[in-house]
Amino acid sequence: MSPKLRTLLLILAVVVPLDQITKQLVVTHIAPGDYWAPIQALDGFMRITHSRNSGAALGLLQNVGPYPFVVLTGVALVMIGSFWRRIDPHDKLSAVALGLIISGALGNLFDRVVRHEVIDWAQFNLGLFIFPDFNVADSAIVIGVALLILDMVTQETESGVAKAPGERDG
Repeated sequence: MSPKLRTLLLILAVVVPLDQITKQLVVTHIAPGDYWAPIQALDGFMRITHSRNSGAALGLLQNVGPYPFVVLTGVALVMIGSFWRRIDPHDKLSAVALGLIISGALGNLFDRVVRHEVIDWAQFNLGLFIFPDFNVADSAIVIGVALLILDMVTQETESGVAKAPGERDG
């Protein structure tokens, strides 16, 4: 088994269950839409809430049903799989990044198929702006994309030429 496959399986084994466990805890212990009495996690900076999103990121495309999102997630996973095959077997940074993105996509896909909406529960108050509610799967996707960008930038800085993550000098 290649290092990148071990990395992917480890990330899947941690992130997907963590995402589903946290969502189930929220569903079990906090009433939907309960913003007035949320659990204060970090003294006004972070609140644990219970919101449901039947649309896309930031609440876009509400009430279109889960099926367009299931299809889009499937297409995205096929594209990521295609990219996955092209990265070097020892490229752990790209493997971690893609593993996080795949795990996040699968966590939210599970919600869409089973619940027909995604459970969000983390809300951050940045003072002038309250960030929209999100979950572990959303966080994994954002961190994975950030790592891919970091990988591209560092490779460009090292070589002076922009390369796709996982693409190495040959």
